[in-house]
Amino acid sequence: MVKFVWYKLLQRETRPALLVNSATGFLFEPIGVTESPYKEKFGTPRQPGLVNETRGSIVLRDDLNPDALDGLSSFSHVWVIFLFHENQSVRDGRKTVKTKVHPPRLEGKAIGVFATRSPHRPNPIGLSLVEIEKIEGRRIFIKGLDLIDGTPILDLKPYLPSIESIPTAVEGWSGPLASRSLDVKWSEQALDDLRTLAQMGTNPQSELSLRAAIEKSLELDPRPVSYRGSIDDPDPYTSVYGFRFNDWNIVFMMLPNTEKNSPQHTSKMARIERIELWANRDPRPNLRS
Repeated sequence: MVKFVWYKLLQRETRPALLVNSATGFLFEPIGVTESPYKEKFGTPRQPGLVNETRGSIVLRDDLNPDALDGLSSFSHVWVIFLFHENQSVRDGRKTVKTKVHPPRLEGKAIGVFATRSPHRPNPIGLSLVEIEKIEGRRIFIKGLDLIDGTPILDLKPYLPSIESIPTAVEGWSGPLASRSLDVKWSEQALDDLRTLAQMGTNPQSELSLRAAIEKSLELDPRPVSYRGSIDDPDPYTSVYGFRFNDWNIVFMMLPNTEKNSPQHTSKMARIERIELWANRDPRPNLRS
C-alpha cells in the first residue's frame, strides 16, 4: 500500500511572518484508485463534466469493506477528493509552490492559485464532481471524469443538489471564457482506425461513444499555451501531436480554420490523422511539418 505523507502542520516561530514545518503531520492512505482511459496529463480534460462520454471507474482498496458504498448508488453524482500525484513538485517532494499560476484558459495571464483549480497548489488536493453510472462490489462506474489512470482517491462524498446547487452563484473570471477552442475533423484513415480498434473489444464503449469522447477531449485543446503560438507563428514548435486514450495514440495535426461559420468561433482546426496502438507509436518526438 502506497502511503502519501504530503500535508505538514505549520507552526509559527518567534518571527510571526515565518512559517516552518513541524515534526507532526497527517498521514493519508488513499481509499482507492482511478481506472481511466486518460493515461497521462496531456489530453485529459482540465475540469470534470466537459466530456461526459468518457467513462472510468473508482476501485476501493482491498482492505476496505465495500459496505462503505452502501446507499451511494441512490445519488446521481459524487464528489471525488483525490491527490495530484503526477505533479512534478509532488514527485520531487518540493515544499514550495508558486502563489500565482497561469491557467490555460487565460492564455498566459497570471492569477492567484486559490482563484483557480490548478493542480499546482500548496496541498495538491483535487476535487471533481462526476456522475455515477452504477456500483458493483467495490467498483464505482463513473462518467465525465477528468482524472488520469492511477489517480489516488482520498475520499468520496455524495453531491447534494438541494444544498450545494446555488443558481445565483457568480463564476468569476472563468465565466465569460469559452470552454472549447478547437474545431475537430477526422481523416478517413482515422475513422477506419477507430472502427477497427473498437471492434477489437478491448473497450466497453461503443464506436460512436468512443468517437465522441476522443473528439470532445480534443476540442478542449490540450496543447500548452506556449505551443498555441500567435497569428504570425501559429505553430512555433510543431503542428503534429499525439495523446494517449486507453491503449491508443490519437495523432492529430493543427490546421488553419478556413470555415467562416465555425460553430466554435475559433481560428484553429485539428484533424485527427490516425489512431494507432500505443505500443506501436513512433517513439521519436513530433517534428514540425
